[in-house]
Amino acid sequence: MLNFIQELRQSIENLSRNEINISGFCKIWRSQTDLLAALPPQFAEVMENLLSRLESGSLFTEESCSFSQTDLIAQLRMWLEKADARLASGKIV
Repeated sequence: MLNFIQELRQSIENLSRNEINISGFCKIWRSQTDLLAALPPQFAEVMENLLSRLESGSLFTEESCSFSQTDLIAQLRMWLEKADARLASGKIV
């Protein structure tokens, strides 16, 4: 599972360097079905909510959208830390 976590961390870095766009970023996150299956269902719900808001926000400029891309990325980083901690604790579904 560590590889999945690392891939998601790398996708955040790639997004911040404009090496991928929001659509590609979300595709990477949604493709992590093995990781999501190893976590409680609420992890998938929270992730999807954040990704949906990120996609919605990408349709507008930062100033005109109520979803801050910076804040959403920070929340996804936090999600990753919690997922990593959950997997490390052995408390898997």
